[in-house]
Amino acid sequence: MASIAEIIRSNHGEIVRCWMEEATRAASARGLDKPEFRNIMPTYLASLAEARASGGDGDDMQRQHVESHVSARLRQGFHVAEVVEEFAILGRCITQMWAHTPPALQPDVHDVERLYTELHVAMESVTDLFGKHLLEEEQTEKRYLRLLQQVASEALRLDGPASRNRLKELLEVILEAMGAQSGALLLYEPAGERLVTAASTGAANEQLEHYATSLDAKSFPGSIVAAGEETYSLWDAMTTTLEVSDTLRQGGLHSLLGVRLPAHRALMGVLYIGLTDTREFTSREKQRLQTLGQHLSIHLENAQLYANLQDKVEALQAERSLREQFVTILAHDLRGPLSAARLGAHALIRAPEKLDTRRDLALRIDRNIDRADQMVKDLLDANRIQAGQRLPLRLDTCDLGGIAHDVVEELSMLHGERFVLKAAERVRGIWSAEELRRALWNLGTNAIKYGADALPITFTVTSTETEARASVHNQGPAIARADQETIFRPFIRTRSAQTGSSHGWGLGLSLVWGCAQAHGGRVELTSDADTGTTFSLVLPWDARPFQADLGKSENTGRVSSGA
Repeated sequence: MASIAEIIRSNHGEIVRCWMEEATRAASARGLDKPEFRNIMPTYLASLAEARASGGDGDDMQRQHVESHVSARLRQGFHVAEVVEEFAILGRCITQMWAHTPPALQPDVHDVERLYTELHVAMESVTDLFGKHLLEEEQTEKRYLRLLQQVASEALRLDGPASRNRLKELLEVILEAMGAQSGALLLYEPAGERLVTAASTGAANEQLEHYATSLDAKSFPGSIVAAGEETYSLWDAMTTTLEVSDTLRQGGLHSLLGVRLPAHRALMGVLYIGLTDTREFTSREKQRLQTLGQHLSIHLENAQLYANLQDKVEALQAERSLREQFVTILAHDLRGPLSAARLGAHALIRAPEKLDTRRDLALRIDRNIDRADQMVKDLLDANRIQAGQRLPLRLDTCDLGGIAHDVVEELSMLHGERFVLKAAERVRGIWSAEELRRALWNLGTNAIKYGADALPITFTVTSTETEARASVHNQGPAIARADQETIFRPFIRTRSAQTGSSHGWGLGLSLVWGCAQAHGGRVELTSDADTGTTFSLVLPWDARPFQADLGKSENTGRVSSGA
Protein backbone atom coordinates (compact mmCIF):
# COMPACT_ATOMS: atom_id res chain seq x y z
CA MET A 1 0.00 0.00 0.00
CA ALA A 2 1.46 3.37 -1.06
CA SER A 3 1.40 6.40 1.21
CA ILE A 4 0.21 9.80 0.04
CA ALA A 5 3.71 11.18 0.71
CA GLU A 6 5.17 8.63 -1.73
CA ILE A 7 2.46 9.35 -4.29
CA ILE A 8 3.17 13.11 -4.13
CA ARG A 9 6.93 12.63 -4.48
CA SER A 10 6.67 10.26 -7.41
CA ASN A 11 3.99 12.26 -9.24
CA HIS A 12 4.93 15.82 -8.21
CA GLY A 13 5.34 17.20 -11.73
CA GLU A 14 2.18 15.58 -13.04
CA ILE A 15 0.13 16.86 -10.06
CA VAL A 16 1.41 20.41 -10.68
CA ARG A 17 0.54 20.19 -14.39
CA CYS A 18 -2.96 18.91 -13.54
CA TRP A 19 -3.41 21.75 -11.04
CA MET A 20 -2.16 24.34 -13.50
CA GLU A 21 -4.63 23.26 -16.20
CA GLU A 22 -7.67 23.46 -13.94
CA ALA A 23 -6.63 26.44 -11.82
CA THR A 24 -5.81 28.67 -14.78
CA ARG A 25 -9.24 27.99 -16.25
CA ALA A 26 -10.97 28.67 -12.93
CA ALA A 27 -9.22 31.98 -12.19
CA SER A 28 -8.60 33.09 -15.78
CA ALA A 29 -4.93 33.39 -14.70
CA ARG A 30 -5.29 37.20 -14.23
CA GLY A 31 -2.97 37.67 -17.18
CA LEU A 32 -0.07 36.07 -15.28
CA ASP A 33 2.65 34.04 -16.91
CA LYS A 34 3.29 30.47 -15.69
CA PRO A 35 6.16 31.25 -13.29
CA GLU A 36 4.08 33.96 -11.61
CA PHE A 37 1.02 31.75 -11.37
CA ARG A 38 2.68 28.61 -9.96
CA ASN A 39 5.37 30.23 -7.82
CA ILE A 40 4.12 28.94 -4.42
CA MET A 41 1.81 25.94 -4.98
CA PRO A 42 4.51 23.43 -6.07
CA THR A 43 6.44 24.24 -2.87
CA TYR A 44 3.30 23.79 -0.77
CA LEU A 45 2.65 20.44 -2.47
CA ALA A 46 6.14 19.26 -1.58
CA SER A 47 5.58 20.37 2.04
CA LEU A 48 2.56 18.02 2.28
CA ALA A 49 4.85 15.05 1.62
CA GLU A 50 7.52 16.36 3.99
CA ALA A 51 4.95 16.81 6.77
CA ARG A 52 4.06 13.11 6.62
CA ALA A 53 7.65 12.04 6.50
CA SER A 54 8.48 14.18 9.56
CA GLY A 55 5.45 13.06 11.56
CA GLY A 56 3.63 16.41 11.37
CA ASP A 57 6.55 18.72 12.16
CA GLY A 58 6.04 20.54 8.85
CA ASP A 59 2.77 22.23 9.86
CA ASP A 60 4.43 25.62 10.48
CA MET A 61 6.16 25.43 7.11
CA GLN A 62 2.83 24.66 5.44
CA ARG A 63 1.22 27.70 7.09
CA GLN A 64 4.06 29.89 5.85
CA HIS A 65 3.53 28.58 2.31
CA VAL A 66 -0.22 29.23 2.55
CA GLU A 67 0.41 32.76 3.79
CA SER A 68 2.89 33.43 0.99
CA HIS A 69 0.44 32.06 -1.59
CA VAL A 70 -2.43 34.19 -0.26
CA SER A 71 -0.20 37.27 -0.15
CA ALA A 72 0.76 36.75 -3.80
CA ARG A 73 -2.85 36.19 -4.82
CA LEU A 74 -3.95 39.38 -3.01
CA ARG A 75 -1.40 41.37 -4.96
CA GLN A 76 -2.65 39.74 -8.16
CA GLY A 77 -6.28 40.62 -7.43
CA PHE A 78 -7.76 37.17 -6.72
CA HIS A 79 -10.98 36.75 -4.74
CA VAL A 80 -11.07 34.54 -1.66
CA ALA A 81 -13.31 31.95 -3.36
CA GLU A 82 -10.80 31.60 -6.23
CA VAL A 83 -7.92 30.89 -3.84
CA VAL A 84 -9.99 28.39 -1.82
CA GLU A 85 -10.87 26.67 -5.09
CA GLU A 86 -7.15 26.36 -5.89
CA PHE A 87 -6.61 24.17 -2.80
CA ALA A 88 -9.70 22.09 -3.63
CA ILE A 89 -8.31 21.56 -7.15
CA LEU A 90 -4.99 20.49 -5.66
CA GLY A 91 -6.81 17.83 -3.57
CA ARG A 92 -8.60 16.49 -6.66
CA CYS A 93 -5.35 16.35 -8.66
CA ILE A 94 -3.61 14.35 -5.88
CA THR A 95 -6.56 11.96 -5.67
CA GLN A 96 -6.43 11.35 -9.42
CA MET A 97 -2.95 9.86 -9.02
CA TRP A 98 -4.40 6.70 -7.45
CA ALA A 99 -7.91 6.75 -8.87
CA HIS A 100 -7.20 3.99 -11.42
CA THR A 101 -4.71 1.88 -9.39
CA PRO A 102 -5.66 -1.42 -7.71
CA PRO A 103 -7.03 -1.06 -4.17
CA ALA A 104 -3.93 -2.70 -2.75
CA LEU A 105 -1.78 0.16 -4.08
CA GLN A 106 -4.05 2.96 -2.82
CA PRO A 107 -3.35 4.87 0.43
CA ASP A 108 -5.36 3.88 3.47
CA VAL A 109 -8.43 5.79 4.63
CA HIS A 110 -6.66 7.50 7.56
CA ASP A 111 -3.93 8.84 5.27
CA VAL A 112 -6.53 10.24 2.86
CA GLU A 113 -8.53 11.73 5.72
CA ARG A 114 -5.41 13.44 7.03
CA LEU A 115 -4.67 14.89 3.57
CA TYR A 116 -8.12 16.44 3.31
CA THR A 117 -7.89 17.70 6.90
CA GLU A 118 -4.68 19.52 6.01
CA LEU A 119 -6.22 20.92 2.84
CA HIS A 120 -9.28 22.03 4.86
CA VAL A 121 -6.99 23.75 7.36
CA ALA A 122 -5.28 25.49 4.44
CA MET A 123 -8.67 26.65 3.10
CA GLU A 124 -9.65 27.98 6.54
CA SER A 125 -6.29 29.80 6.71
CA VAL A 126 -7.02 31.35 3.31
CA THR A 127 -10.40 32.60 4.54
CA ASP A 128 -8.90 33.97 7.79
CA LEU A 129 -6.05 35.67 5.96
CA PHE A 130 -8.44 37.27 3.48
CA GLY A 131 -10.66 38.42 6.36
CA LYS A 132 -7.72 40.01 8.16
CA HIS A 133 -6.55 41.60 4.93
CA LEU A 134 -9.97 43.08 4.22
CA LEU A 135 -10.14 44.44 7.78
CA GLU A 136 -6.68 45.99 7.39
CA GLU A 137 -7.71 47.34 3.99
CA GLU A 138 -10.83 48.86 5.50
CA GLN A 139 -8.86 50.48 8.31
CA THR A 140 -6.23 51.71 5.87
CA GLU A 141 -8.91 53.14 3.63
CA LYS A 142 -10.54 54.89 6.58
CA ARG A 143 -7.17 56.35 7.55
CA TYR A 144 -6.60 57.77 4.08
CA LEU A 145 -10.14 59.12 3.95
CA ARG A 146 -9.57 60.88 7.28
CA LEU A 147 -6.29 62.28 5.99
CA LEU A 148 -8.04 63.39 2.80
CA GLN A 149 -10.70 65.11 4.89
CA GLN A 150 -8.07 66.86 7.02
CA VAL A 151 -6.09 68.18 4.06
CA ALA A 152 -9.30 69.25 2.28
CA SER A 153 -10.59 71.06 5.38
CA GLU A 154 -7.33 72.99 5.66
CA ALA A 155 -7.50 73.83 1.95
CA LEU A 156 -10.94 75.39 2.42
CA ARG A 157 -9.45 77.95 4.78
CA LEU A 158 -6.94 79.13 2.19
CA ASP A 159 -7.23 81.23 -0.94
CA GLY A 160 -5.40 81.54 -4.23
CA PRO A 161 -2.14 79.67 -4.87
CA ALA A 162 -2.01 78.26 -1.33
CA SER A 163 -5.35 76.55 -1.85
CA ARG A 164 -4.28 75.23 -5.26
CA ASN A 165 -1.14 73.77 -3.74
CA ARG A 166 -3.40 71.79 -1.42
CA LEU A 167 -4.77 69.97 -4.46
CA LYS A 168 -1.33 68.49 -4.95
CA GLU A 169 -1.29 67.38 -1.31
CA LEU A 170 -4.70 65.75 -1.78
CA LEU A 171 -3.34 63.97 -4.84
CA GLU A 172 -0.29 62.77 -2.91
CA VAL A 173 -2.57 61.25 -0.26
CA ILE A 174 -4.43 59.37 -3.00
CA LEU A 175 -1.14 58.29 -4.56
CA GLU A 176 0.06 56.83 -1.27
CA ALA A 177 -3.26 55.09 -0.68
CA MET A 178 -3.12 53.48 -4.12
CA GLY A 179 0.57 52.59 -4.01
CA ALA A 180 0.97 54.35 -7.36
CA GLN A 181 4.00 56.14 -8.76
CA SER A 182 2.24 59.07 -10.42
CA GLY A 183 -1.13 60.80 -10.49
CA ALA A 184 -3.02 63.70 -12.03
CA LEU A 185 -6.20 65.63 -11.31
CA LEU A 186 -7.91 67.24 -14.30
CA LEU A 187 -10.79 69.66 -13.74
CA TYR A 188 -13.48 70.33 -16.32
CA GLU A 189 -13.65 73.84 -17.79
CA PRO A 190 -17.19 74.34 -19.13
CA ALA A 191 -16.33 77.45 -21.16
CA GLY A 192 -13.77 75.62 -23.28
CA GLU A 193 -15.39 72.18 -22.90
CA ARG A 194 -12.03 70.72 -21.98
CA LEU A 195 -10.07 69.32 -19.08
CA VAL A 196 -7.39 71.44 -17.42
CA THR A 197 -4.64 69.99 -15.24
CA ALA A 198 -5.19 71.20 -11.67
CA ALA A 199 -2.46 69.08 -10.02
CA SER A 200 0.01 66.32 -10.80
CA THR A 201 2.60 64.55 -8.71
CA GLY A 202 4.91 61.55 -8.50
CA ALA A 203 7.32 59.97 -10.95
CA ALA A 204 7.09 61.18 -14.54
CA ASN A 205 4.46 63.72 -13.45
CA GLU A 206 5.44 66.08 -16.23
CA GLN A 207 4.48 63.48 -18.80
CA LEU A 208 1.28 62.64 -16.94
CA GLU A 209 0.40 66.32 -16.47
CA HIS A 210 0.64 67.02 -20.18
CA TYR A 211 -1.10 63.82 -21.16
CA ALA A 212 -4.14 64.28 -23.43
CA THR A 213 -6.71 66.44 -21.63
CA SER A 214 -9.41 66.43 -24.30
CA LEU A 215 -12.77 64.71 -23.92
CA ASP A 216 -12.38 62.89 -27.23
CA ALA A 217 -13.32 59.21 -26.93
CA LYS A 218 -9.92 58.30 -28.39
CA SER A 219 -8.12 59.83 -25.41
CA PHE A 220 -7.67 58.19 -22.02
CA PRO A 221 -9.48 60.98 -20.07
CA GLY A 222 -12.30 60.88 -22.61
CA SER A 223 -12.61 57.13 -22.09
CA ILE A 224 -12.75 57.66 -18.32
CA VAL A 225 -15.60 60.16 -18.68
CA ALA A 226 -17.46 57.79 -21.00
CA ALA A 227 -17.07 54.95 -18.45
CA GLY A 228 -19.42 56.79 -16.06
CA GLU A 229 -19.59 55.00 -12.71
CA GLU A 230 -16.92 52.45 -13.64
CA THR A 231 -13.18 52.97 -13.53
CA TYR A 232 -11.23 52.81 -16.77
CA SER A 233 -7.74 51.37 -17.06
CA LEU A 234 -4.95 51.00 -19.58
CA TRP A 235 -2.96 47.79 -19.47
CA ASP A 236 0.06 49.44 -21.04
CA ALA A 237 0.39 53.04 -22.20
CA MET A 238 3.30 51.93 -24.39
CA THR A 239 1.11 49.75 -26.63
CA THR A 240 -2.40 51.22 -26.32
CA THR A 241 -4.29 52.34 -29.40
CA LEU A 242 -5.63 55.39 -27.53
CA GLU A 243 -4.02 58.79 -28.09
CA VAL A 244 -0.86 58.86 -25.97
CA SER A 245 1.96 61.40 -26.29
CA ASP A 246 5.47 60.20 -27.11
CA THR A 247 6.77 61.77 -23.88
CA LEU A 248 4.37 59.62 -21.84
CA ARG A 249 5.30 56.50 -23.78
CA GLN A 250 8.94 57.18 -22.98
CA GLY A 251 8.34 58.39 -19.41
CA GLY A 252 8.32 54.98 -17.72
CA LEU A 253 4.59 54.84 -16.91
CA HIS A 254 2.73 51.80 -18.17
CA SER A 255 -0.55 50.93 -16.44
CA LEU A 256 -3.06 53.76 -15.88
CA LEU A 257 -6.30 53.75 -13.88
CA GLY A 258 -8.81 56.61 -13.89
CA VAL A 259 -12.18 57.55 -12.44
CA ARG A 260 -14.76 60.20 -13.34
CA LEU A 261 -15.49 62.98 -10.82
CA PRO A 262 -18.20 62.65 -9.72
CA ALA A 263 -19.73 59.41 -10.94
CA HIS A 264 -23.17 61.05 -11.08
CA ARG A 265 -24.33 64.57 -11.94
CA ALA A 266 -22.46 67.11 -14.06
CA LEU A 267 -18.83 66.42 -14.92
CA MET A 268 -16.38 68.05 -12.50
CA GLY A 269 -13.16 66.39 -13.61
CA VAL A 270 -11.05 63.24 -13.91
CA LEU A 271 -8.65 61.59 -11.46
CA TYR A 272 -6.12 59.01 -12.59
CA ILE A 273 -2.98 57.28 -11.37
CA GLY A 274 -0.06 55.62 -13.13
CA LEU A 275 2.19 52.66 -12.38
CA THR A 276 5.63 51.87 -13.70
CA ASP A 277 4.57 48.19 -13.70
CA THR A 278 2.61 46.62 -16.53
CA ARG A 279 -0.32 44.80 -14.97
CA GLU A 280 -4.06 44.75 -14.55
CA PHE A 281 -5.48 46.62 -11.57
CA THR A 282 -7.23 44.53 -8.93
CA SER A 283 -10.91 44.96 -8.18
CA ARG A 284 -9.91 46.19 -4.74
CA GLU A 285 -7.70 48.90 -6.26
CA LYS A 286 -10.50 49.97 -8.57
CA GLN A 287 -12.96 50.09 -5.68
CA ARG A 288 -10.52 52.11 -3.56
CA LEU A 289 -9.93 54.68 -6.31
CA GLN A 290 -13.70 54.99 -6.75
CA THR A 291 -14.13 55.60 -3.01
CA LEU A 292 -11.31 58.15 -2.90
CA GLY A 293 -12.69 59.80 -6.02
CA GLN A 294 -16.16 60.11 -4.47
CA HIS A 295 -14.75 61.77 -1.36
CA LEU A 296 -12.49 64.03 -3.44
CA SER A 297 -15.56 65.10 -5.46
CA ILE A 298 -17.33 66.09 -2.25
CA HIS A 299 -14.32 68.12 -1.10
CA LEU A 300 -14.03 69.83 -4.47
CA GLU A 301 -17.74 70.67 -4.44
CA ASN A 302 -17.38 72.08 -0.93
CA ALA A 303 -14.38 74.11 -2.03
CA GLN A 304 -16.35 75.49 -4.99
CA LEU A 305 -19.31 76.35 -2.76
CA TYR A 306 -16.94 78.01 -0.31
CA ALA A 307 -15.27 80.01 -3.08
CA ASN A 308 -18.67 81.10 -4.42
CA LEU A 309 -19.73 82.10 -0.93
CA GLN A 310 -16.52 84.10 -0.48
CA ASP A 311 -17.11 85.87 -3.80
CA LYS A 312 -20.66 86.77 -2.77
CA VAL A 313 -19.49 88.02 0.62
CA GLU A 314 -16.80 90.13 -1.03
CA ALA A 315 -19.30 91.44 -3.57
CA LEU A 316 -21.74 92.36 -0.79
CA GLN A 317 -18.98 94.06 1.17
CA ALA A 318 -17.88 95.97 -1.94
CA GLU A 319 -21.47 96.94 -2.67
CA ARG A 320 -21.95 98.11 0.91
CA SER A 321 -18.77 100.18 0.77
CA LEU A 322 -19.79 101.57 -2.62
CA ARG A 323 -23.27 102.41 -1.35
CA GLU A 324 -21.85 104.24 1.67
CA GLN A 325 -19.40 106.11 -0.55
CA PHE A 326 -22.12 106.95 -3.06
CA VAL A 327 -24.49 108.26 -0.38
CA THR A 328 -21.71 110.47 0.96
CA ILE A 329 -20.92 111.90 -2.50
CA LEU A 330 -24.60 112.25 -3.37
CA ALA A 331 -25.31 114.19 -0.18
CA HIS A 332 -22.31 116.44 -0.83
CA ASP A 333 -23.14 117.09 -4.49
CA LEU A 334 -26.84 117.72 -3.95
CA ARG A 335 -26.17 120.01 -0.99
CA GLY A 336 -24.32 122.48 -3.25
CA PRO A 337 -27.11 123.44 -5.71
CA LEU A 338 -29.87 123.09 -3.11
CA SER A 339 -27.99 125.34 -0.65
CA ALA A 340 -27.42 127.95 -3.37
CA ALA A 341 -31.09 127.87 -4.32
CA ARG A 342 -32.16 128.20 -0.68
CA LEU A 343 -29.84 131.17 -0.04
CA GLY A 344 -31.14 132.92 -3.15
CA ALA A 345 -34.74 132.30 -2.12
CA HIS A 346 -34.04 133.67 1.41
CA ALA A 347 -32.49 136.80 -0.09
CA LEU A 348 -35.61 137.42 -2.14
CA ILE A 349 -37.87 136.78 0.87
CA ARG A 350 -35.93 139.28 3.01
CA ALA A 351 -36.16 141.99 0.32
CA PRO A 352 -39.31 141.38 -1.73
CA GLU A 353 -39.30 145.01 -2.84
CA LYS A 354 -36.09 144.30 -4.81
CA LEU A 355 -37.54 141.33 -6.70
CA ASP A 356 -37.52 143.14 -10.03
CA THR A 357 -33.90 144.26 -9.64
CA ARG A 358 -32.60 140.88 -8.40
CA ARG A 359 -33.50 138.82 -11.44
CA ASP A 360 -30.01 137.27 -11.31
CA LEU A 361 -30.96 135.54 -8.03
CA ALA A 362 -34.02 133.98 -9.61
CA LEU A 363 -31.94 132.72 -12.53
CA ARG A 364 -29.35 131.29 -10.13
CA ILE A 365 -32.09 129.49 -8.20
CA ASP A 366 -33.45 128.06 -11.45
CA ARG A 367 -30.01 126.87 -12.58
CA ASN A 368 -29.25 125.15 -9.28
CA ILE A 369 -32.63 123.42 -9.21
CA ASP A 370 -31.91 122.24 -12.76
CA ARG A 371 -28.55 120.89 -11.56
CA ALA A 372 -30.21 118.97 -8.73
CA ASP A 373 -32.88 117.70 -11.12
CA GLN A 374 -30.23 116.50 -13.57
CA MET A 375 -28.41 114.65 -10.77
CA VAL A 376 -31.60 112.84 -9.82
CA LYS A 377 -32.29 112.05 -13.50
CA ASP A 378 -28.78 110.63 -13.92
CA LEU A 379 -29.29 108.48 -10.83
CA LEU A 380 -32.65 107.15 -12.05
CA ASP A 381 -31.22 106.41 -15.50
CA ALA A 382 -28.24 104.60 -13.94
CA ASN A 383 -30.65 102.42 -11.97
CA ARG A 384 -32.49 101.60 -15.20
CA ILE A 385 -29.21 100.58 -16.83
CA GLN A 386 -28.20 98.50 -13.83
CA ALA A 387 -31.58 96.73 -13.96
CA GLY A 388 -30.98 95.84 -17.63
CA GLN A 389 -33.56 98.28 -18.99
CA ARG A 390 -33.14 100.41 -22.08
CA LEU A 391 -33.28 104.19 -21.62
CA PRO A 392 -36.40 105.83 -23.13
CA LEU A 393 -35.50 108.38 -25.81
CA ARG A 394 -37.26 111.41 -27.31
CA LEU A 395 -36.27 110.94 -30.93
CA ASP A 396 -35.96 113.59 -33.59
CA THR A 397 -33.79 114.32 -36.58
CA CYS A 398 -30.63 115.99 -35.31
CA ASP A 399 -27.08 116.83 -36.34
CA LEU A 400 -24.38 114.96 -34.41
CA GLY A 401 -21.74 117.51 -35.40
CA GLY A 402 -23.96 120.39 -34.16
CA ILE A 403 -24.48 118.64 -30.81
CA ALA A 404 -20.72 118.12 -30.46
CA HIS A 405 -20.16 121.81 -31.34
CA ASP A 406 -22.53 122.95 -28.56
CA VAL A 407 -20.84 120.66 -26.00
CA VAL A 408 -17.37 121.89 -26.96
CA GLU A 409 -18.47 125.54 -26.59
CA GLU A 410 -19.94 124.95 -23.14
CA LEU A 411 -16.88 123.02 -21.95
CA SER A 412 -14.58 125.74 -23.32
CA MET A 413 -16.45 128.40 -21.33
CA LEU A 414 -15.91 126.40 -18.15
CA HIS A 415 -12.44 124.92 -18.67
CA GLY A 416 -10.67 127.08 -21.23
CA GLU A 417 -9.73 126.69 -24.86
CA ARG A 418 -8.42 123.11 -24.63
CA PHE A 419 -11.07 121.55 -26.83
CA VAL A 420 -10.73 120.82 -30.56
CA LEU A 421 -13.65 119.83 -32.78
CA LYS A 422 -13.23 117.93 -36.05
CA ALA A 423 -16.71 117.28 -37.45
CA ALA A 424 -17.81 116.14 -40.89
CA GLU A 425 -20.73 118.04 -42.43
CA ARG A 426 -24.36 116.90 -42.21
CA VAL A 427 -23.97 113.87 -39.94
CA ARG A 428 -27.71 113.75 -39.39
CA GLY A 429 -29.79 110.89 -38.04
CA ILE A 430 -32.88 110.10 -35.99
CA TRP A 431 -31.53 110.23 -32.46
CA SER A 432 -32.12 111.85 -29.07
CA ALA A 433 -30.26 115.16 -29.01
CA GLU A 434 -30.70 115.37 -25.23
CA GLU A 435 -29.10 111.98 -24.57
CA LEU A 436 -26.28 112.54 -27.06
CA ARG A 437 -25.51 115.92 -25.49
CA ARG A 438 -25.31 114.30 -22.04
CA ALA A 439 -23.13 111.45 -23.34
CA LEU A 440 -20.64 113.76 -25.08
CA TRP A 441 -20.60 116.08 -22.06
CA ASN A 442 -19.76 113.12 -19.81
CA LEU A 443 -16.97 111.98 -22.16
CA GLY A 444 -15.56 115.53 -22.26
CA THR A 445 -15.61 116.01 -18.47
CA ASN A 446 -14.15 112.52 -18.04
CA ALA A 447 -11.24 113.51 -20.32
CA ILE A 448 -10.68 116.65 -18.23
CA LYS A 449 -10.63 114.71 -14.96
CA TYR A 450 -8.32 111.87 -15.98
CA GLY A 451 -6.42 113.13 -19.03
CA ALA A 452 -3.11 114.95 -19.12
CA ASP A 453 -3.33 118.57 -17.91
CA ALA A 454 -3.20 121.39 -20.49
CA LEU A 455 -3.07 119.04 -23.49
CA PRO A 456 -5.82 119.24 -26.13
CA ILE A 457 -9.01 117.18 -25.90
CA THR A 458 -10.30 116.34 -29.37
CA PHE A 459 -13.93 115.74 -30.39
CA THR A 460 -14.27 113.99 -33.76
CA VAL A 461 -17.50 113.32 -35.67
CA THR A 462 -17.39 111.03 -38.73
CA SER A 463 -19.77 108.74 -40.60
CA THR A 464 -20.03 105.79 -42.97
CA GLU A 465 -22.93 104.37 -45.01
CA THR A 466 -24.13 102.32 -42.04
CA GLU A 467 -23.27 104.35 -38.94
CA ALA A 468 -22.19 107.62 -37.36
CA ARG A 469 -19.37 108.02 -34.88
CA ALA A 470 -18.55 110.65 -32.24
CA SER A 471 -15.16 110.21 -30.51
CA VAL A 472 -13.44 112.01 -27.63
CA HIS A 473 -9.67 111.65 -27.34
CA ASN A 474 -7.25 112.75 -24.63
CA GLN A 475 -3.59 112.17 -23.82
CA GLY A 476 -2.57 110.81 -20.44
CA PRO A 477 -2.24 107.58 -18.43
CA ALA A 478 -3.70 104.48 -20.07
CA ILE A 479 -6.74 102.75 -18.58
CA ALA A 480 -5.74 99.34 -17.22
CA ARG A 481 -7.06 96.29 -19.08
CA ALA A 482 -8.89 95.04 -15.97
CA ASP A 483 -10.60 98.42 -15.54
CA GLN A 484 -11.68 98.50 -19.21
CA GLU A 485 -13.86 95.42 -18.58
CA THR A 486 -15.85 97.10 -15.77
CA ILE A 487 -15.60 100.81 -16.48
CA PHE A 488 -19.09 101.09 -18.02
CA ARG A 489 -20.89 99.54 -15.03
CA PRO A 490 -22.87 101.96 -12.83
CA PHE A 491 -21.10 103.25 -9.69
CA ILE A 492 -17.77 101.73 -10.81
CA ARG A 493 -14.64 103.88 -10.86
CA THR A 494 -11.17 102.84 -11.98
CA ARG A 495 -8.43 102.23 -9.43
CA SER A 496 -6.62 105.41 -10.49
CA ALA A 497 -9.85 107.38 -10.15
CA GLN A 498 -10.44 106.04 -6.64
CA THR A 499 -6.96 107.03 -5.50
CA GLY A 500 -6.78 110.33 -7.40
CA SER A 501 -8.05 113.78 -6.49
CA SER A 502 -11.10 113.68 -8.78
CA HIS A 503 -14.40 112.65 -7.22
CA GLY A 504 -17.57 111.42 -8.82
CA TRP A 505 -20.46 109.01 -8.69
CA GLY A 506 -19.11 106.58 -11.25
CA LEU A 507 -22.18 107.15 -13.44
CA GLY A 508 -20.83 109.16 -16.40
CA LEU A 509 -19.51 106.29 -18.53
CA SER A 510 -22.41 104.00 -17.68
CA LEU A 511 -24.77 106.70 -18.95
CA VAL A 512 -22.70 106.93 -22.14
CA TRP A 513 -23.06 103.17 -22.55
CA GLY A 514 -26.79 103.41 -21.81
CA CYS A 515 -27.19 106.12 -24.45
CA ALA A 516 -25.44 103.99 -27.09
CA GLN A 517 -27.43 100.88 -26.16
CA ALA A 518 -30.76 102.76 -26.23
CA HIS A 519 -29.94 103.99 -29.77
CA GLY A 520 -28.98 100.47 -30.87
CA GLY A 521 -25.30 101.42 -31.02
CA ARG A 522 -22.19 100.73 -29.00
CA VAL A 523 -19.27 102.34 -27.17
CA GLU A 524 -15.69 101.55 -28.17
CA LEU A 525 -12.63 102.19 -26.04
CA THR A 526 -8.94 102.21 -26.97
CA SER A 527 -6.29 103.22 -24.45
CA ASP A 528 -2.53 102.97 -24.30
CA ALA A 529 0.32 105.09 -22.97
CA ASP A 530 1.59 106.10 -26.43
CA THR A 531 -1.57 107.23 -28.23
CA GLY A 532 -3.78 108.13 -25.26
CA THR A 533 -7.42 107.24 -24.63
CA THR A 534 -10.33 107.41 -27.09
CA PHE A 535 -13.99 106.77 -26.33
CA SER A 536 -16.21 106.39 -29.41
CA LEU A 537 -19.99 106.53 -29.50
CA VAL A 538 -21.11 104.53 -32.56
CA LEU A 539 -24.74 104.96 -33.70
CA PRO A 540 -27.01 103.56 -36.41
CA TRP A 541 -28.66 106.19 -38.57
CA ASP A 542 -32.14 105.51 -37.20
CA ALA A 543 -32.76 104.64 -33.54
CA ARG A 544 -36.52 104.09 -33.88
CA PRO A 545 -36.41 100.27 -34.28
CA PHE A 546 -34.53 100.01 -31.00
CA GLN A 547 -37.15 102.03 -29.10
CA ALA A 548 -40.20 100.25 -30.48
CA ASP A 549 -40.44 97.81 -27.54
CA LEU A 550 -40.48 100.49 -24.84
CA GLY A 551 -44.17 101.32 -25.29
CA LYS A 552 -45.98 104.45 -26.26
CA SER A 553 -45.70 105.97 -22.79
CA GLU A 554 -41.91 106.07 -23.01
CA ASN A 555 -41.57 106.89 -26.68
CA THR A 556 -43.64 110.04 -27.18
CA GLY A 557 -40.99 112.03 -29.03
CA ARG A 558 -41.86 113.55 -32.40
CA VAL A 559 -39.96 112.39 -35.46
CA SER A 560 -39.71 115.09 -38.07
CA SER A 561 -38.26 115.13 -41.54
CA GLY A 562 -36.46 118.40 -40.89
CA ALA A 563 -33.52 119.45 -42.93
